[in-house]
Amino acid sequence: QVRLVESGGGLVQAGGSLRLSCAASASIFSGNAMGWYRQAPGKQRELVATVSSGGGNTNYADSVKGRFTISRDNAKNMVYLQMNSLEPEDTAVYYCKPFGVGWLKAYWGQGTQVTVSS
Repeated sequence: QVRLVESGGGLVQAGGSLRLSCAASASIFSGNAMGWYRQAPGKQRELVATVSSGGGNTNYADSVKGRFTISRDNAKNMVYLQMNSLEPEDTAVYYCKPFGVGWLKAYWGQGTQVTVSS
C-alpha cells in the first residue's frame, strides 16, 4: 500500500518559519531515501531536499540551502522539512515521496500548501 500524507503548510509572513511533516507507509519508506518537492503556480515541480535512508546524508536545492532542513524519523515513518527565513518565492504546494524509486515516479500525495506573504 502506498501512503503519503503531507501536512503543516499554511500562510506565513516573509521571514517566518513552518515545519512540514510527511507520513509514509512503511512499505515505501523503509530503506529508501526521501525527498521534498514543491510546485509553484505556473512552474514545474522541483526537488527541494533529500535525505538518505539512514538520515545521515542530506542535499538541498541552492535556493533553500541554509534555510531549510530535512530530517526523518525511521521509527515513525515520518519525514520533516523545517523551513526558516521563508520568502515569497517559497510559495508552492509541497510534496514528499521516496527519492529515486522508479515505480513511484507518477505517484504524488495531495501535498500541503505553503503561502508566504511579503
